[in-house]
Amino acid sequence: MQRKINWLLVLFSLIGGAIGAVIGELLLGELSGRLPGFVVIGLYFGILALSIGICCLIAETISPRLNGASWRQRYVGTSWKLLVPVTLVMLLLAGAAFEFLYELNINRAKTVKDIVLIIDNSGSMHETDPDDHRYEAAKSLIGKMDSSKQVAVIVFNDQPELIQPFVRVRDQGAKDKVYAAIDELKPTDAGTDIGEALQASMEQIKGQSGSRGAMAILLSDGVSDVNLAKVLPDYKDRGVAVNTIGLGLSAPGGNVEGAELLKEIASQTGGQYYDEADASNLTFVFQKIYDNLDERTLVTERTGTMENSPYYMILRIVFVLGLGALIGLALGMMFDNRHLARSFTIGGAVSGLLAGILLEQSLGGWPVGDAMIRLLACLLLAAVMTMFTFVVPIETNGARAAMRRRGAAIQNGASGNQEPVRNRRNSGF
Repeated sequence: MQRKINWLLVLFSLIGGAIGAVIGELLLGELSGRLPGFVVIGLYFGILALSIGICCLIAETISPRLNGASWRQRYVGTSWKLLVPVTLVMLLLAGAAFEFLYELNINRAKTVKDIVLIIDNSGSMHETDPDDHRYEAAKSLIGKMDSSKQVAVIVFNDQPELIQPFVRVRDQGAKDKVYAAIDELKPTDAGTDIGEALQASMEQIKGQSGSRGAMAILLSDGVSDVNLAKVLPDYKDRGVAVNTIGLGLSAPGGNVEGAELLKEIASQTGGQYYDEADASNLTFVFQKIYDNLDERTLVTERTGTMENSPYYMILRIVFVLGLGALIGLALGMMFDNRHLARSFTIGGAVSGLLAGILLEQSLGGWPVGDAMIRLLACLLLAAVMTMFTFVVPIETNGARAAMRRRGAAIQNGASGNQEPVRNRRNSGF
């Protein structure tokens, strides 16, 4: 047994990790929201394993330091045949399974799929939002929703008006219909009744499947008499957070009572209160609320109520560790070499542990920064795993040849046959 490194293999593995990371970013950008998360993450790790596998196979073909010249002469074709099944297919299935488990909610929590927009259309909005920025912000938010989401829109003054029942925003055509309903709104001079608006919102939520999580966004610049003990129990029982936005309420001369009411609504339902003095900034406020939904994957920032959950923190690290070990095992299977499989699997587990900790501690929701963190994690997986042959020794080519010769001599001595016995490869699975 000998400790050795094929530096060309390490270099090519890094190249494969970089290629896999770039393709993975394209997959995340194009398919997130259009396909189930477990499918996207399965493809992410399947492509990563395939990219590393191809580059490692090329490196050993050029310089077979770990597998030996006889492997290049006799078995490299077999390795190419094994490449796709043991890398792409195996890691796609494993990644999809781990992501499916990671997305399961604990403590009866539900991922938010239904969103109700409750928007003030009372007479006072002529002063706080004369250019109707709130409606443009609502349209911008709807435009960024993924295809799994449903949205309903309620405007209110002294009476609520349902201008859009729940509709799944599966494509641009569906979104355009909601835009048209918002564009037809006319300003009013009526008063404000937040309680009636909340009740109308809950009626919409009750009409949806109980397995779908819901959330409401309530925007107002005023105050009204609301019996919170009557209006909010349904929200609390169903785990529906009401995120509230006070427009101009905390500015000098603003309605302090209105701000306190919206804060109380958010506090009792598990939502957040946002104070904004400038209506032109509402697009950013709406987007911030949406970004803080309970969304999570193994390679993206975890948001919402589970953001700081120790359970999901440990689960991410364990699953990435497991995927790293499987990538190492896939390389050993591809080379049909149990000694490399052991070394690469242990190295993959160590590199997966490091990559999981890096993802858990460093992802922050900034697209460019998170992409760089994922790239670094992929490079970490590729490098540490392929360098572990220096830590976990592998059987040398000379040792294998000596064992074959010794076995042949023993066999020939026992049988009296002096003809050479055909060499067999004894390092495979």
